[in-house]
Formats: sequence, structure tokens, C-alpha cells
Amino acid sequence: MMKLTRREILEKSPRLAGAVAMGLPLAAPVLAEEPSTAQRKLKVVAVGGHVDDPQGGCGGAMALHAEQGHEVVALSLTHGDSEPIAGQLGISNKELAARRSADAIKSCALLKARMIFMDQIDLHTEITPARYQEFSRTMLAEKPDIVFTHWPIDTHPDHRVASLLTYNTWLDAGLKFELYYYEVETGRQTQHFFPNHYVDITPVEARKREACFTNGATIEGWWGLHEAMQRFRGMEYGCKAAEGFVHMSSRLICPPPFWQHGCRYAEE
Repeated sequence: MMKLTRREILEKSPRLAGAVAMGLPLAAPVLAEEPSTAQRKLKVVAVGGHVDDPQGGCGGAMALHAEQGHEVVALSLTHGDSEPIAGQLGISNKELAARRSADAIKSCALLKARMIFMDQIDLHTEITPARYQEFSRTMLAEKPDIVFTHWPIDTHPDHRVASLLTYNTWLDAGLKFELYYYEVETGRQTQHFFPNHYVDITPVEARKREACFTNGATIEGWWGLHEAMQRFRGMEYGCKAAEGFVHMSSRLICPPPFWQHGCRYAEE
């Protein structure tokens, strides 16, 4: 497996040299040893506390994986129920959940992804032994190769629950899938998030936007926060729009081609 030294990376990429000056994490892409392994179809699972979180936090990466022929699944702990939003719209919580679940399925279809739901309740999500087991069964039944989930330091309790349930499953699985943390509404919700991986989502930005509007129209200002976030990450990475991630493992051996340009962290 090929790894580049810090000096070699700087020589090969002016953008990475600029990253050093900005204090960004730096490292080498990890390349697959065999083309047949690199071309293997992957299962990608994006976990969110709510029906719009995967699309907002990693919708670009979801779309890019799907375009490479990989299977993509979005998993929400809840069905889209939210008493505050239901009250604002003048409908029941059950009606809101049905509407937002249907919108989430349409949203994921635009990203060429499949949507599945757990049965927890918005603002009442739980971390218990039973919930750990339930989530682990559901997640591992998908046999994921790559998993995205919330950064655990987040102001929303449902996001923290989703993050910890996913992390526990990663441990249960013996770290056998690649775990990436994403951000949502950074500053308002995600806190102290410093990416070590970036993905240029410029080619699929319009599709991500459409997917998010299909799913997030009930929440005023929701898209604007995410658009600002991906513009900022794009400035960090040197492109129009990017998503940032914290990668919990350096064992990725079969990344799709676009990941080879998004890796900024490596061991020396």
C-alpha cells in the first residue's frame, strides 16, 4: 500500500502546501493495492438523528458514492415528528411525521439513496442497552463498508444519541467499517469540529440542494446554514463547495476515486 511522505505531498500539491500554512491537518491519500479491490461495490450508510440530517451533513458524499455505483442508505433515528414544527404548521405530530418521512424518501431518491427509519421520537431519543442492541442489529444487517454520522459534540440531543449509537456499533463490529463524522449547522449545532478529510461536492451541489429543499422546506433558514457551511469548507479546501469530515480510522483500502483527492490526514 502506497503512502506519501509529508515532503512528497507538498511537492505534488500546491493546495496542500497552502493547507500547512493555514494549520490544516495534512497527509497522504491511501491508494488501493489492486484495481479489482478499488472497484468493489461498497455499502455506504449515513446515519442521522432526523430525516434531513444525512442529506444536509453528507448529501454530496452520498451522491458521489452513488454515482460511482456504490449502494447508499440513509438511516434516521426518527420519522420526522417534531412537536414544535407541527405546532407552527397547525397539524398533528403524526401528520407531520408522515409528511416528512415521505419527503425524506423522495429526497434520498434524488441522491440515488435508500431511506430507512428507526422508531425513536424526536427530542426523546434514548441511549439504553436495548437501544444499543436494536441499532446495532439494524446497522450491521446492512453490512456497511463506510458509515457517516453526527459529530458527537452537538447541541441537539438527538444528534448526540445518533453519534454514540453509531460509535458503539463501530466498536461492536471490531472497527470493520470506516467511520466518518459530519457536521450540521456548525456553530449553532455542531461544535469544535475540525475536519481531517474534505470532499469536493461542486459537481453534485445542485442535486444536494434539490434534495435538501425537498426534505427541509418545513424548517426556515435550514438550507442557508448548510450552504454557508459547505462554502466555508470549500474555501478551506480550495474549491467552490466541499463537505468536511473527521475520519476515525486510517484503514480505508478501497476508496472511490474522488476520495483520493479529499484526504488531508495521514500518518508519517
